[in-house]
Amino acid sequence: MGRFFIIFSLIFLISCSDVQEHTAPPIYDRDSVSMMTSYGVNTLISDSGVIKYRIVTERWDVNTVRTPSRWTFEKGVFFEQFDEKFHVQAYIQSDTAWYFDQQKLWHLRGRVRIRNINGLIYESEELYWDGLKHELYSNVFSKVTTPERSMEGTYFRSDERMRHYTITNSKGSFEREDMTGESKEEEQKPKTPADTMKQEAPILRPQTQKHRRIAN
Repeated sequence: MGRFFIIFSLIFLISCSDVQEHTAPPIYDRDSVSMMTSYGVNTLISDSGVIKYRIVTERWDVNTVRTPSRWTFEKGVFFEQFDEKFHVQAYIQSDTAWYFDQQKLWHLRGRVRIRNINGLIYESEELYWDGLKHELYSNVFSKVTTPERSMEGTYFRSDERMRHYTITNSKGSFEREDMTGESKEEEQKPKTPADTMKQEAPILRPQTQKHRRIAN
């Protein structure tokens, strides 16, 4: 009995020595877990005491621990932009968005679309909105469509209200007044009579005249 106990103990010790412990690195989820998660959001956002936006989204995550801190809209976002009198100035939407609150920087990704009060439509797959510099910019293919023209390019920059914008490496179609600088009304106005315009006579080269030979 004693010999059996010794053999059993040896087998147990040998089996225990072969066991390897598999450990995973510690998970520090404090910087990845949102401090707040909201679903079915339809809310107004103010800036300096003035209501600037209405945000509509299926899910809104706020994380103030990550560097930099951010709001995340993984299910897409739609929002309206207001002026000082609470008039809607633009509609903006995208499939995914991040807002870095300390930098006041929006990063929109996937089917970005903007329509402003003047009927301008902007379309791209990525757009940045800098709230400190009050400008929009993109380094990917962008398309701008207005009632008068359509432009496409690989670089876009504009003011917040999209009244003054620049597109480089562009191509597009234009109406005639976009190229001449004249509107249709100006084209229909009667032009100044020619006799009231100062014109210089053209300089002509003397021509050699041929004379018919008369027979005597």
